[in-house]
Amino acid sequence: MGPAERRAARGAPVPGIGADLSGGSASATLAALLYLTLALLVGEAVRPVLRWVLARRAVDGGTADGAAAGSDAAETGSSPAEAPASGTPAAQATLVVEAPAPPSPATHPSRRLFVARAVGGAAAVAGLGTVGYGTYGVLRGPRVKRITVPLAKLPRSAHGFRIAVVSDIHLGPILGRAHTQRIVDTINRTQPDLIAVVGDLVDGTVADLGPAAEPLAGLTARHGAFFVTGNHEYFSGAAQWVDHVRELGLHPLENARVEMDGFDLAGVNDIAGESEGQGPDFERALGDRDRTRASVLLAHQPVVIDDAVAHGVDLQLSGHTHGGQLWPGNYLAELANPTVAGLERYGDTQLYVSRGAGAWGPPVRVGAPSDITVVQLASRQA
Repeated sequence: MGPAERRAARGAPVPGIGADLSGGSASATLAALLYLTLALLVGEAVRPVLRWVLARRAVDGGTADGAAAGSDAAETGSSPAEAPASGTPAAQATLVVEAPAPPSPATHPSRRLFVARAVGGAAAVAGLGTVGYGTYGVLRGPRVKRITVPLAKLPRSAHGFRIAVVSDIHLGPILGRAHTQRIVDTINRTQPDLIAVVGDLVDGTVADLGPAAEPLAGLTARHGAFFVTGNHEYFSGAAQWVDHVRELGLHPLENARVEMDGFDLAGVNDIAGESEGQGPDFERALGDRDRTRASVLLAHQPVVIDDAVAHGVDLQLSGHTHGGQLWPGNYLAELANPTVAGLERYGDTQLYVSRGAGAWGPPVRVGAPSDITVVQLASRQA
């Protein structure tokens, strides 16, 4: 199977990746239902154990009460169930009237109701609490993550060069201008040498979300800020967004390359652009470069790593996966992407995948916190 076939096989959207749901509130409700269901399933597994524990305590308590009654009877010299004299009316009544058997501790109605309510309440608290904390994590904004990546061909002069990588901001009805400003402020505090915005900036048109993106004009880095398209740009008018981010001071890399001090920086369009004749063109971006120089590639989807390896790329920076966004979505994301999050090596090429700075669909993240990553390049000659 060639690179193009692997891209097609892996590039299908998975939950948390690929297309927006109808409205943040509706998708947040789906997230809440997901975790309520998971919590209830756990509760069903715990329910028999809880009922057994309560029944055992009831049996132990009943045994202790019986032993105490027997002890009292021994002290008074009589039996706890001493019968009246034979032939008396009381004796005849005793033969006729029988006390009903008490319900089994394991099936006591009040005990079953208590267990059901306890399990349901705990599931509601766990499910809604998980979604609430996951929403808070998104609205709070991404945290900074730092990694060092050695590159064999990086000269000593570029040792320590820092690239702030941000992906999957997903501006939309919920994550708007304030979200953009938090991200810009967080990036600027890291004082990077270069900023890389690797796709899925928006979930809407320039007409609707242009003002929400305006804080990007405040990004500052010694070598500037660069942008490549993600699949969501092609759902939202990619050409208009490329023009708009250029007006905001970012440098779009549309299957293009620029020479930095010590390495080549290249960028390719997202594979979703193939439907518009604007897909990734690795030959145009990398075909004629000097391969003795180190190279860094910006590509939204990790699935193009085969092309990066074939063109001698040293480091590919990607996003798209959100790290799965909603556990256990990371297991589904693994089926569609070679790397879901973090740094991995493919031959002589290293691939780093950011979890992204926003959220798709429900504004919730569970088990996949958002991040902005500062990638520090290291020379092995230093």
